[in-house]
Amino acid sequence: GTDRGIYDLNTFTSDEAMLPTRGGDWDDGGLWRDLFQHKWGINNDLIQGSWDYLYRVIGKTNQSLDKIAQLIEADSENLFLPIYQAEVKGLRAMYYYYLLDMYGRVPIVESSSAKIADVKQSSRSEVFNFIKKELEESIPLLNAANSSNKGEYYGRMTKPVAYFLMARLALNSQVYADDDWSDAAPSGSATFSVDGNDMNAWEATIAYSDKITALGYELESDFSNNFSVTNENSKENIFVIPMDPTNYSARMMYLIRSRHYEHGKAYSQDGWNGAAATKDAIGIFRKGKVDPRMEKTYFMGKVMGPDGNLVQNGKVDLEYKPDAITIDLSGATDEKTAGARMAKYETDPIAQAGGQLVHNDYVLFRYADVVLMKAEALVRNGQSGDAELKQVRNRVGADDRVATLQNLLDERLLEFAWEGARRQDLVRFDKYHLPITDRPESARFRTVFPIPGEVLSLNTNLSQNPGY
Repeated sequence: GTDRGIYDLNTFTSDEAMLPTRGGDWDDGGLWRDLFQHKWGINNDLIQGSWDYLYRVIGKTNQSLDKIAQLIEADSENLFLPIYQAEVKGLRAMYYYYLLDMYGRVPIVESSSAKIADVKQSSRSEVFNFIKKELEESIPLLNAANSSNKGEYYGRMTKPVAYFLMARLALNSQVYADDDWSDAAPSGSATFSVDGNDMNAWEATIAYSDKITALGYELESDFSNNFSVTNENSKENIFVIPMDPTNYSARMMYLIRSRHYEHGKAYSQDGWNGAAATKDAIGIFRKGKVDPRMEKTYFMGKVMGPDGNLVQNGKVDLEYKPDAITIDLSGATDEKTAGARMAKYETDPIAQAGGQLVHNDYVLFRYADVVLMKAEALVRNGQSGDAELKQVRNRVGADDRVATLQNLLDERLLEFAWEGARRQDLVRFDKYHLPITDRPESARFRTVFPIPGEVLSLNTNLSQNPGY
């Protein structure tokens, strides 16, 4: 839920949202413009910070695994230690999954005692196969509990989380198994073995999706329940970051970063007046009949405060103007009010730290994604995904659509806007580099971020990704 990290790289480099310059606000030396317009360099703070964070957690998992290995050696009959080992390996695999997705060619470090001289760079396909193997070996020992519900496994790596990651790996295997992503559309290939049956990537996506369904997950009847203050009761959420102002220090900054100053004040919280939806995203919500999720996803037009009265902006009503958005609003009439703002998570009325410490758990994986992954895999495998697409759209009262690849890509924005998934989707559909409003076409090599310059200077075994 924090800013300037993984979420921002996956959101503000896509066609979903931007952090426009608003006069003296949000310029930051052109940082956010460069991200949105695909002009980042090898010393970008967010790219460096995300790399450091991912490897910092991997370092902690390696410390834990080294200790568990020592304990197993000393007590080989202990039945619990291999289970703990599998859970930590699964967690480490998830962090390598993010590195694979964002940086492609990265070092695989499996021990806390590894020396930097011994740390070598692996190809993207090698990292993909490593993650796949680690998850496959961990799954049999993982508990089947729903880790998004409070209890012993709350926020932990469990079997459904690992199944979800395997489905994601399979669905994106053309991307992840492709060691030359700068030349053309993703062209990697991979096979999977699920329950002893050899499968292509699409069949494996379907199989792992079905395994999650068999564990009892279902779509919430109300889309917004997944993002409510009490969303730990969701039947749909699969993996979350537990949030609680008393018990945890994790912060959720996305709501306050998006809403206007006066909007935040209406809740006695902060508003940083930044992030907004792009015109392209709003256009997808308006395609045909306006999608019912639009009002659940964005604040648009005049804004109602918690007291039921319109929020005031000086002497006028605060009004967000989605069609006025552009990457640099400096001097524009709607400089401070342009753009539809984030409304997906319920505002916690008793949040602390200006609205950053909330009770809403931050959702990473949920069952709607499983249903749409299955729909896409069916279509890519030459079958119909209509029933799965219908299931997701019917939940919100949207009209039926045929499950074409374009309709599925649109649906993923309608369903997952503000959830940090858009960059990966666009890369998989080979559309990340295409021009949109305020951004010309970019080179395909930018589907992967650079290895940070500081990292290269510290380890001469590593080389830069193509194009940078």
